[in-house]
Amino acid sequence: MSVETATRAGVAGKLSTLDRYLPVWIGVAMAAGLLLGRMLPGLGDALGAVQVDGISLPIAIGLLIMMYPVLAKVRYDRLDSVTGDRGLLLGSLALNWVLGPALMFALAWLLLPDLPEYRTGLIIVGLARCIAMVVIWNDLACGDREAAAVLVALNSLFQVIMFAALGWFYLSVLPGWLGLERTTIETSPWQIAKSVLIFLGIPLLAGYLTRRLGERAKGRDYYESTMLPRIGPWALYGLLFTIVILFALQGAQITARPLDVVRIAIPLLAYFAVMWGGGYLLGAVLGLGYERTTTLAFTAAGNNFELAIAVAIATYGASSGQALAGVVGPLIEVPVLVGLVYVSLALRDRFPSSTAARDPLA
Repeated sequence: MSVETATRAGVAGKLSTLDRYLPVWIGVAMAAGLLLGRMLPGLGDALGAVQVDGISLPIAIGLLIMMYPVLAKVRYDRLDSVTGDRGLLLGSLALNWVLGPALMFALAWLLLPDLPEYRTGLIIVGLARCIAMVVIWNDLACGDREAAAVLVALNSLFQVIMFAALGWFYLSVLPGWLGLERTTIETSPWQIAKSVLIFLGIPLLAGYLTRRLGERAKGRDYYESTMLPRIGPWALYGLLFTIVILFALQGAQITARPLDVVRIAIPLLAYFAVMWGGGYLLGAVLGLGYERTTTLAFTAAGNNFELAIAVAIATYGASSGQALAGVVGPLIEVPVLVGLVYVSLALRDRFPSSTAARDPLA
């Protein structure tokens, strides 16, 4: 993206208007969504009703548009260098499937002991590892695209296998051991696999075919210098569209229950800070370099809110506190992780130069 080119050159004027004022556009999208949801009370229900087999069609469209350009930029011939990096892969698995769920469980019980519905909703969020928005945060922060593709695929596989089992453990078994209130979760491997296939499989296949066919037809130089700059901006268009839809869906509830939103936001803020910081610390200890450390941090901090919201609604209902906790998640994640993108870029000079630096035209 042009963010990377300008970062390397140090010339802000080379950024497009969209890139240069990205935080402003995201703020406008958030405000627009909240206002639409508040001013048009039936809008959220109307948007929520546009579903295909339980998947919100507007959100799905926004996420697919957002992810496709980033995955079209991945150099798939470099993936073997990522799969051979055992430190990166094992570190990601530990952060995502050991630390992440345990941390959210602890924060939810410590900070929301009197709000069982919100607490359960946050625990479900902690179990749903990110497979969608993380690709764009990683790209904006100039992380390793190939590493992001591999880690997201790895998370997807573990999500299908482990989500239901970990849900049972953290909502029923562990609370029983600790003498705390138990609850249940209803989901199936197919429900999780469906989310993975839609939100990762479709854009991954489209991105792979675009690069393979584009390079075969015109060559790599043409593909990276001409085709990618045309495709690239659509990632941010998709992000802004998704933000508007997400905020519009729950605009009325959020503005009507601000104190509840604040209570839910506090453990989420702590969670994002610890997971992102832990990813950066682990990457630095392992000597992964800036690009892969950044990828490790963002894939650890992000969550699959689409899956968490779907599971909460299927189990507890659309108007439940569990569903609201899931919806508040991306509302907090978006501004926080945008801020962390800029923190990452500020830390870039503190890392040794990568031996696999990204082509700024890509």
